[in-house]
Amino acid sequence: MAIVDSTHGIQVLGGTVVKRFASWDRGEPLREWQGLNLAERYAPGLAPRPVDARLGADPPWITMSRIAGDTLRGTDVGPAATRCLARALTTLHTAVPGAVLAGVPEAPWGAGHVDGRVRAWAAGGADAAWEREIVRAFEAGREWLAAVPFESVSGPGAVVPVFGLSDGNLANYLYDGERVRLLDFEDSGRTDRALELADVAGHPSTWVDSCFDVPLFLDQFDLGAPERSRLAHLRRLLALHWLGVLVADRVTTRRNPPGAARCQAGYVLALFVQADHAP
Repeated sequence: MAIVDSTHGIQVLGGTVVKRFASWDRGEPLREWQGLNLAERYAPGLAPRPVDARLGADPPWITMSRIAGDTLRGTDVGPAATRCLARALTTLHTAVPGAVLAGVPEAPWGAGHVDGRVRAWAAGGADAAWEREIVRAFEAGREWLAAVPFESVSGPGAVVPVFGLSDGNLANYLYDGERVRLLDFEDSGRTDRALELADVAGHPSTWVDSCFDVPLFLDQFDLGAPERSRLAHLRRLLALHWLGVLVADRVTTRRNPPGAARCQAGYVLALFVQADHAP
């Protein structure tokens, strides 16, 4: 298993990996432990096998099995790997029985939560220091938010409950040439399929340092018309979310390459134009 970049401490011990959490104020260790156990029970082999945990330690830690594969992030993700990723997510989304899923805690990054964060950011107005393209993307997003309420894509058939990873970062998906396996369940929980797919399709990891065929990826899923509309809406919403994150990143941590916020602004504008002209 390739050890991907992590904000937590990762230690490889033979056939196991110990993850020591650097932060746990949002209940990340418990959520990861529960997520790994659900995956092991209902989709064995899709994720690391949970071995041991000390959730009350300081810092908390979890031991899990080491799995084969290399991270998709930072690569040219070809058609075979893209299809394997889609199959892995479909397996995760359909594995947990409905009666069990109903009792799984909601993922912390639900669609309503993201909508609230984006609307709060948009309400703050554009910054005079932003480049012109960022301002254009921001204004287009703010006009769209005012015109299209989130409730319009939340009706019957639009929300398909699933157990999800709730993290679209390609670093969390390992490919061994035959199948994709999943890592990092600290934000996992009950969510909806459209949000899961939008999260992968719109995560900066798909373009900042990787090459990923988003249309091919989305074509692997059979969605009804209401869910397709929700997916299109959430792709826009998450594009605006990441624009806000990347704009802030330029001033704070600078974790992303120079020009990332401007590139994201271009993506936002292209996505809005594409959606506006969709049949």
